[in-house]
Amino acid sequence: MKVVKNRFAYMTETPVPRLIRELAIPTVISMLVTGIYNTADTYFVGRIPDIAIQATAAVGIVFPVMAIIQAFGFLFGHGSGNFLSRMLGAGKKQEASEMATTGFVLAISLGLLVAVFGNVFIDGLIGLLVSSDVSASTVEMTKSYAGIILFGAPFMMGQFVINNQLRFQGSAVYAMIGLVSGAIINMILDPLLILAFDMGIKGAAIATVAGQITSFFILLIGSRKGENIRLNIRNLKINTYYILQIINGGIPSLFRQGLAAVATTLLNRTAGDLGGDAAISGMSITTRVMMLLISALIGFGQGYQPVCSFNYGAGKKERVKEGFYYCVKWGTIFLVIVGAVCFIFAPGIIELFISDSENADAAMRLQVIEVGKTALRCQSVILPLNAFIVMTNMMLQSIGKGVRASITASARNGLFFIPAVLILPALFGLTGVEITQSVADVCTMMISIPFAITELKKLKHDR
Repeated sequence: MKVVKNRFAYMTETPVPRLIRELAIPTVISMLVTGIYNTADTYFVGRIPDIAIQATAAVGIVFPVMAIIQAFGFLFGHGSGNFLSRMLGAGKKQEASEMATTGFVLAISLGLLVAVFGNVFIDGLIGLLVSSDVSASTVEMTKSYAGIILFGAPFMMGQFVINNQLRFQGSAVYAMIGLVSGAIINMILDPLLILAFDMGIKGAAIATVAGQITSFFILLIGSRKGENIRLNIRNLKINTYYILQIINGGIPSLFRQGLAAVATTLLNRTAGDLGGDAAISGMSITTRVMMLLISALIGFGQGYQPVCSFNYGAGKKERVKEGFYYCVKWGTIFLVIVGAVCFIFAPGIIELFISDSENADAAMRLQVIEVGKTALRCQSVILPLNAFIVMTNMMLQSIGKGVRASITASARNGLFFIPAVLILPALFGLTGVEITQSVADVCTMMISIPFAITELKKLKHDR
């Protein structure tokens, strides 16, 4: 493990491409492993005899709940992380320490509220998530899965806060170890609990929460290693200034993840209305596959974020600009390659997630594959655009441009996706559902371009 003795010199003097690679490799590994374990539940419940399609649909229906929890974890994690990184770049360690503790405590407190009230009002919550055409068995499985997932909210939010704070300090390796450890626990427990112990969808939820708890405590230990800022209750400062700084730096992440939850809920309800459990299952599989691919890109961008915020705080604006171009270039190349693979092998990829047991409904299985194949191919064609979209959003967020970052973060899963998912299915039926994300991505690219150009010009003038 690389030990950084002079963090300021390391972050401001190391050649930008090398620095991004060193910080990105652990985060890419973290995001890929996390993406794999996010798809693990979908994969293993898809192996449950007789009810694979209903179980896969249930996991997809609960995804918005997890996205909301993650959204608030990112709000406090990115909000506090961006600020403390700029403060460390400016040599203000006390302010950074106060923000680290404040962001962490606020996240844990909100997570406890979500766990309690989410389970108290779970029937109403499930009613918002499912459409009238979803089967009763799917609704019951959804409720079982969601109830357990909600109890993990404090740990999920807490781990996202510590993970992001470590990344923004340049301690990407510690952040990686924490996330990967939890992911491994989840992937080990999934087949054991779901299939070997015949716990079904409840086993999937328990495995997920166990992984989150593991990550939480390992990250907590990692936050006390090396030069990392220690979380100390004496540094807790809940005041207007720090809350506004968290909101400014974290609201783009809240919008991005929160609107993803709203968008997925609308997608599931629309797919359910038009194609029932099979359509929800097909779109759910596509969503998880694309999330895995995007997670690698986000991991690469997260290697850029601390470089961006730290050097921006230190007044080294040219390094911010250099890092942006480097990440867009290699991110696009990567997405072109994986997009082509997904387009060519789309049917086989979808089939991996669906049981082919003798008792499976053959007609429904074929419908799942058809829906998933079409949606996956539509999204694969547009996938390379996400390199520019994601890096623009990360740059704006990391340099404190909260309003513009919020707009770009909201666009893909909100400003454009929500109108598209309401309009396109009404015009084109199930095909409209399958092309919604692709249309939203193209529109998001159109607003990301002028935002990026404007800020890059400012960075050039600030040299």
